[in-house]
Amino acid sequence: MAETMAVADPHAGHDVHATSTGLSNEKLGMWVFLSSDCLLFGALISTYLLLHNRIPADAPGPRPNDVFDIPFTSVSSFVLLMSSLTMVLAVSALTRGDEKRNRLWLGATALLGMIFIGGQVYEFTSFVKEGLGFTTNIFGSAFYTLTGFHGAHVSLGILMLVSLIILSLRGNLAQEKAETVEIIGLYWHFVDIVWIIIFTVVYLAA
Repeated sequence: MAETMAVADPHAGHDVHATSTGLSNEKLGMWVFLSSDCLLFGALISTYLLLHNRIPADAPGPRPNDVFDIPFTSVSSFVLLMSSLTMVLAVSALTRGDEKRNRLWLGATALLGMIFIGGQVYEFTSFVKEGLGFTTNIFGSAFYTLTGFHGAHVSLGILMLVSLIILSLRGNLAQEKAETVEIIGLYWHFVDIVWIIIFTVVYLAA
């Protein structure tokens, strides 16, 4: 009878990391981290909105409409949004136990993130050549702080994705660890959503 019960309940004792919310400690921790990050981005976006137009007439440097290349940034934004789709496919693949496709989609997500960061570096370089440095005027300071902070988050996400690929290649990311990929996916979707807000507020509303 005891053997029958053990076979009938193979997952017994595997919920040691669950919390009273029904989430694992790891996933709950990520949600708490993302909540605190919402406050930080909220503060940065609010600061940008308050300061970017308060440029004295005699202040040096270009204004938002002088430097923004909306078509280029739109393409970069599309690339980052597509990475959310590949992240979903990565989670789905490992949930099904398909480790090879999981690595494929994780790699695609990381590559798209790198393309986005490359576009941001190109944009920053172009702005500097046009005379907009971090300390040129209050717009430059607010812009570089906000978008640079987001770029740092994307870069951190890329490192997480590469780490997952390495774990998978070493055989340490099997189907039962699909939640690990899902947790990193939560972070990646968060930075994508934040970028939608930044793109709308900073670029389209300029």
